[in-house]
Amino acid sequence: MKTVQISLNSIDKVKSFVNDVTKFDYDFDLVSGRYVIDAKSIMGIFSLDLSKPIDLNIHTDGNADDVMAVLNQYVI
Repeated sequence: MKTVQISLNSIDKVKSFVNDVTKFDYDFDLVSGRYVIDAKSIMGIFSLDLSKPIDLNIHTDGNADDVMAVLNQYVI
């Protein structure tokens, strides 16, 4: 598992983020405080406080470089 901090501070960023993560077969979780949300759920993301950075957990068995290349624009 790899964890990075991301910022989703606009509606357009949230939409493009969900489109990007749904291209992969990995499981993605967004963690904000005590809440853990499936990162492929746009409604779940909007239930979080998007004014602060959010932890993204990428559940992979191996290397996550392919995912990080796509998600680099959201990483803080």
